[in-house]
Amino acid sequence: MLIEFNVSNFLSIREQASLSMVATKGPELANNNTFLTNISAAPYLLRSSAIYGANAAGKSNYIKALRIMRQLVMQSSTKIQVGEELPVTPFLLDEDSSLKPVEFEISFINHGVRYQYGFSATVERITEEWLLAYPSGKAQRWIERRYDEDSCLYRWGSMGNLTGKKELWKEATRSNALFLSTAIQLNNQQLKPVYSWFADELHVASFGRWDPGFSIEACEKKNTKERIISFLRAADINIDDIELEKEKFDLQNLPNDMPEEIKTHLEKKFKDKTIVQVKTVHRLEKTQRKVLFDLDDESDGTQKIFALAGPWLDTLENGYILVIDELHDNLHPLMVKFLVSLFHNSETNPKNAQLIFTTHDTSILNQDVFRRDQIWFCEKDTQQATKMYPLTDFSPRKGVENLERGYLSGRYGALPYLTSIKAAMEIK
Repeated sequence: MLIEFNVSNFLSIREQASLSMVATKGPELANNNTFLTNISAAPYLLRSSAIYGANAAGKSNYIKALRIMRQLVMQSSTKIQVGEELPVTPFLLDEDSSLKPVEFEISFINHGVRYQYGFSATVERITEEWLLAYPSGKAQRWIERRYDEDSCLYRWGSMGNLTGKKELWKEATRSNALFLSTAIQLNNQQLKPVYSWFADELHVASFGRWDPGFSIEACEKKNTKERIISFLRAADINIDDIELEKEKFDLQNLPNDMPEEIKTHLEKKFKDKTIVQVKTVHRLEKTQRKVLFDLDDESDGTQKIFALAGPWLDTLENGYILVIDELHDNLHPLMVKFLVSLFHNSETNPKNAQLIFTTHDTSILNQDVFRRDQIWFCEKDTQQATKMYPLTDFSPRKGVENLERGYLSGRYGALPYLTSIKAAMEIK
């Protein structure tokens, strides 16, 4: 369960950008859009949050920050080599900020325990790392690490609540690796719930076109395939069945005019691998004869819904956190509403999965779909720095105010500033 994520000095984000999944007080849509926890600091959490803002306002950078944080937790001690640069970029449009580290901090619940974990980093090194755990409601400091530039050494604070071979783990932690990641690789058991939350619970979707691979794998099992097909039908996708055709990769099947360097690359990547072709099944109305289409011949919207189906159902079934950029892309507004509604329903979301997404779709920006504390905005200031703020800052009237109209009229900001073509091109 995600409570809050904060990031500062990352790409277009200079000052701290925060998104909280803690539900504010109020009964609006409480039964569907919130759920109860056993944590006094966050008694109710939201099942979803939507982020609005103009193009290039920084919405994607906030999502990317969460993905980079997860990547560093998962890979800093294994896939990042000695001396290799870390994938962090500070805010570069301010000289002071460009010299400071990027900072990430996240609060979450796993197995009934609240954790607060964060670190700061430059491209060369981790400069700080901290972890607070609340197994009995009171904070316990499990990790405290800070780089001292004057002495060029790491200073370790009190870690009395962390048991095990702490000195060994400290010695093994490289300057460009996280202590959390290193200790896990050296078989620390106490930190596993923290690491496993990043590894298993948090799912940050890749950018760009959705890869259908997860849904294809799901269709290889009969029961999950039937759920995928039911999902497509519920989404009003007119597909009767899914068939998978498998064949070994054959270089001879590639076009003759394909450049040799591309053929060589594909051969190295797919040699001895099985290629799966997805066929969608349609039925002729009169004879019910089966007609097969390549998935690539379906509309972009259908392809995206198929690609979404597997991760969406998996997230709902297991109670994961799904973070996705540009959910509306290639989807009808009613389809976006349908996808979000699956999270806002205890029957389809029995394990309290959470959804965080960016979108430009304002048709769902209303109080029948969202509580007021589920809406967030991104915009850039005059220094081209992203700031994030909640709709609740504007105290919209409960159940009365038209949120879509208010947003499009500029009441909440986060809109593109459009000039005339003449002015933009300086035509006289």
